[in-house]
Amino acid sequence: MINRRTLLLGSAAGLVAASLPLGAQQDHSAHQKNTAGVDHSQHTTTKKRVAKTTKNIPAVSTKKMEPTAQGYRPVITPNGRTLGYRMNDGVKEFHLIAEEVEHEFAPGTTIKAWGYNGSTPGPTIEAVEGDRVRIYVTNKLPEHTSIHWHGLLLPWGMDGVSGLTQPPIKPGETFVYEFTLVQHGTHMYHPHADEMVQMAMGMMGMFIIHPKEQTTPAVDRDYAVLLHNWAVHPGTYKPDPSVMSEFDLWTMNSKVFPAIESMVAQTGERVRIRVGNLSMWNHPIHLHGVQFELTGSDGGRWPQTQWRKEVTEIVGVGQTRDLEFIAVPGDWAFHCHMSHHTMNAMGHGVPNMLGAQQPEAQINKVLPGYMAMGESGMAEHQVHTDMGHMPGPENTLPMMMGEGRHGKLEMGGMFSMIRVRDQLGSVADLYEAPEGTQAKKVSAVPAGIPV
Repeated sequence: MINRRTLLLGSAAGLVAASLPLGAQQDHSAHQKNTAGVDHSQHTTTKKRVAKTTKNIPAVSTKKMEPTAQGYRPVITPNGRTLGYRMNDGVKEFHLIAEEVEHEFAPGTTIKAWGYNGSTPGPTIEAVEGDRVRIYVTNKLPEHTSIHWHGLLLPWGMDGVSGLTQPPIKPGETFVYEFTLVQHGTHMYHPHADEMVQMAMGMMGMFIIHPKEQTTPAVDRDYAVLLHNWAVHPGTYKPDPSVMSEFDLWTMNSKVFPAIESMVAQTGERVRIRVGNLSMWNHPIHLHGVQFELTGSDGGRWPQTQWRKEVTEIVGVGQTRDLEFIAVPGDWAFHCHMSHHTMNAMGHGVPNMLGAQQPEAQINKVLPGYMAMGESGMAEHQVHTDMGHMPGPENTLPMMMGEGRHGKLEMGGMFSMIRVRDQLGSVADLYEAPEGTQAKKVSAVPAGIPV
């Protein structure tokens, strides 16, 4: 069994670089796969490249999405995109392609995953309550598949459960699903065929249905985040679908921090974050800086009498939750509050070395590159002065990465930021605290304070 200690041992030649500069947001237009005649008038389907921000912490464009002709404000899927469609005799037609994709969690770890239209998660589908939709699904996988519209109310034969409601979609085949959207809310899609393997490989996406009648208060920015977990053993390039609980990568939209794009807003704006969970763990999602309101789910936007204020909300497996808040200035953490879910490349079965003296110099004589761990905690290895965040074997990320205004961030995995500014430029640079609002070092504690 590979544990954290054995993961981190090895020669210098086997170590990956710890400093991971992040490029600008990727352009996924090559995966659009739309045919001639596609109507893009109501969707932004290709994400524009934006400049790097200070210290390479990625942020989505600060441009606010404008309402469409149908009156809804489109969602933004960090690190992702919205799927285009065309109108055909009053029906919105979409095309999903199930296929193998090359996926990068962050610079330093790339895998062969399965997804849709060139990505995991697949592109977000957006439509409006009352729309008639027709969704073509083409299977380019090496095995059969199906697709289930998670939480949608639709005819039995469109539910997408292989063997129960339909025959499986064999390799090379295309099936079509057609139904009228009779509800609104935050939903998801995923296979119901060889589900353990196909979901472990990354096959999932968000399905957002906007209400036909606009609700109040209106939101200014609307984000979609899909939670998932992965078992990618050190030095390997494919997820292990046999793992049931001991996962080592925890992701938002299939990225780990710091490659997860930040969400941005301007002071005073109402922001909604739609969180879906297709991982195999429940996640207590915590937002710093505000008390958010729980306003909706796959049951739609709730009546305001049912809204409740929280700072942490458990999003259970298979659930969605909508979080809304009024933005206040700062770079605010947004993360799962299970500590090991905000780390990368987590090994298990690590010995407890707190207080143990390890003769590092002597061990180095027989094991070059050895680093003693855990004598007084792990902080010195997570923020190592020479190597940056501590690296691991080939195709394995350091446990913690990223850098902020005040040094290296001791986070990874399911962690992102809400970056709010009084006035937004083209991108949100790192936040600087106003005078008198920054914690600071002092020379001594004033006398007379009880302890």
